[in-house]
Order: sequence, then C-alpha cells, then structure tokens
Amino acid sequence: MFVTGKNLYYSFDICPGSWKSMVHHHREGRVFSIDRVRSEPLAGQRTEDLIRWVRGKVPTEFFLAVDTDAVAQTDHATAKFAAGTDGWLVGCGRAHSTTVVTNERRAPEPRREVKLPDVCDRFAVQPDNTFAMLRALNGGFDWSPARS
Repeated sequence: MFVTGKNLYYSFDICPGSWKSMVHHHREGRVFSIDRVRSEPLAGQRTEDLIRWVRGKVPTEFFLAVDTDAVAQTDHATAKFAAGTDGWLVGCGRAHSTTVVTNERRAPEPRREVKLPDVCDRFAVQPDNTFAMLRALNGGFDWSPARS
C-alpha cells in the first residue's frame, strides 16, 4: 500500500495530508502495519519521500512485530501464502481482528498469483481498499491556492 500509494494516488506532493493522517490515526490506535512491510519502502534511495517519511515521521511501534505468539498461531493456516509479506498481513489481521488494507482486487480463480483479498476471505479477515480506509478515518483531499 505504501509504495503504490506514494507512486499513484497519494504522492507526497499531491496528498501530504494522507501521510500525516496515518501517523495521527496510528497514535489513536486505529492504524498500523507490520514490521515486514517496513522493509519494502526502506529498500529505495534515502532521498525518496517515502523513506524519509518512514524514518522521520513514523513511530517505530507503527510497525507491529509479527513474531508474536498470536500471529504465529495463525501461521499454520497461512503457510502457503506466508512466504511473502502478504501472508503475514493476513495472519496479523486475523490475530488482531483488524481490517487489512489493500488495493488488490479479488481474483478467486488466479492464473499466476493469489490475491490478498482472496486469502483474507479464506481466513475470515476483512479486506478493504485505501479509499474505504480514508472514508472511515474521515480523510480527504484538501486544496488551497499556491502562495507566493
């Protein structure tokens, strides 16, 4: 979600409030991710907006450790899918009874790869997209004229 978001709809120059709201809602206990997701944005150049945001604005506890007993108990159910980060997202979503946010669309009969919403469905985890998350958090795009 982070890499796709910054590359498409929520680039830092167009929607800086989206990134600020994630940190705000994290502090209220409503938004978090997992430690395995943190490594994806950090793989780029240190000058990239996403890397600067993760390193400078996001509290460490935003990224939950997935090596907890609650997530590990779910691991056996997601063994085939758990090789990547998405499997851990499903396991964490199930262990914490939370929604997993993804922009992937269901593909119940995949040809090449299993889609995150389909795995969420299989393990009774609620998947939703970024737009639904923003609506639930009362997020929105705001515009103001450029200042000279």
